[in-house]
Amino acid sequence: MIAEDFKELLSSLCGLSHHQRNVAKAALDRQTDLPEVIEVVETRFELKPACPHCAGILLSRYGFASGLQRYRCQSCRKTFNALTGSPLARLRHKPKWPGYLAALAESKTVRESAAEAGVHRNTSFRWRHWFLDGISLDYPGALEGITEADETYLLESDKGKRNLSRQPRKRGGSAQKRGISDEQVCILVARDRSGHTLDFVTGNGQLARTRLSEALKRLLATDALLVSDGNPTYSAFCRTEGISHEAVNLSQHQRVKGAYHIQNVNAYHSRFKLWLDRFHGVATDYLPHYLGWRRVFEQHHNPTPQWLLNAALGNFQQSTVT
Repeated sequence: MIAEDFKELLSSLCGLSHHQRNVAKAALDRQTDLPEVIEVVETRFELKPACPHCAGILLSRYGFASGLQRYRCQSCRKTFNALTGSPLARLRHKPKWPGYLAALAESKTVRESAAEAGVHRNTSFRWRHWFLDGISLDYPGALEGITEADETYLLESDKGKRNLSRQPRKRGGSAQKRGISDEQVCILVARDRSGHTLDFVTGNGQLARTRLSEALKRLLATDALLVSDGNPTYSAFCRTEGISHEAVNLSQHQRVKGAYHIQNVNAYHSRFKLWLDRFHGVATDYLPHYLGWRRVFEQHHNPTPQWLLNAALGNFQQSTVT
């Protein structure tokens, strides 16, 4: 419906009787987003129909349940639907998924998302991480050309845990040790000049060469040139793996070295931390989900609820790192 027609419709509501308003409200309540959800889920399955239990392709239809077509595998004789084996297999209230994903697309808090979708705040928290578990796997296959890499640090957070190995601190507290220590979590971000981004939580304290190698070794194209700051970990890694490398000595106020700098990746760090502030602290265990959530906004501008649902089901628009 175009905007002018919608405004006219709204203006006509004041002329409805009490009975007519109740009838209109009941009609609206019957309208759900379930058909949209079913279409996305079924379309994804039809692209590559196979049994999630044995990967068999000889299937027969076996009735409907909760709006979804059920199938029976002729090989293992087990039944399933298009969600079986997916990250969203056991999530209920499917008609509310699009509303919740719309809140996710707007980076709303747990309580704001709960109000938007009409679910309890605990459900909102669980849904956030069920959906992000799939969405955060949307990685580019490799980084090419000039690739910037740098690490940033966040104070380790055990938010939500009942048993702590240390004294609890107030929200917004600071580390007890000076400098980079095991109280802080290292986040490695690598980004090429095309905007393709990879991020990793590499553990507590300073970035180790073994963790750097685990993260980047198989994800840098043969023509990649890695640009970093003066941290010797990067130069040692590049020498071992035979990767071209350029270092920018920030300690000597050298921010640009010809065409080489790490300003893109540092700006990414700043945007991520500024965006993360709205959640008033996140648990370290969930950091990969938040990194993936932010990466979606960087790589796919204005993602729709339908796009996010596809991503949560593993149907990405770019190659996924495996």
